[in-house]
Amino acid sequence: MPEPSAVPQFAPLRVRGGRRRLRRTLRRRRRTPAAVLATAAVALAAGGAASAVSADSPAERNALAREKRKPPAVRLVAAPVRIADAATVRLLRPGDRVDVIAAANSPTGTETDAHVVATGARVAEVPRTSETRPDGGALVVLSVPRSTATVLAGAGATSRLAVTLC
Repeated sequence: MPEPSAVPQFAPLRVRGGRRRLRRTLRRRRRTPAAVLATAAVALAAGGAASAVSADSPAERNALAREKRKPPAVRLVAAPVRIADAATVRLLRPGDRVDVIAAANSPTGTETDAHVVATGARVAEVPRTSETRPDGGALVVLSVPRSTATVLAGAGATSRLAVTLC
């Protein structure tokens, strides 16, 4: 068995610039993620990303986010519609939601072609009149978008209208 050799005594080794080298390495590692983030930001800006928010506080950013989520406002108009069955109109109250159905008689008078003209229209008013009409119809005022009001007016002129409660 060989005899164990003794390790000679010597002063500890000090590496010059060791702290600086460690700091330099850490700085380089921070540059890489920063460069990646900067590249991604440039790519999004060049790609037309519309997510740039100029608001300073979180409350302002939340308000802007809510505004983006809102659907565009639809302008409603009051459309007076004559419904063929007056007894059905007496069942309606302001605030009710109804579907309006147009039933056009065929030229032979035996078949009817019915189709939905408006869905989910809100009843704005049910005028109470004492007049009796020969066709038995009654008036109801519906709150609908302008385009639907045009369709309702056209359908009311050419066919008999009925409502169903939603």
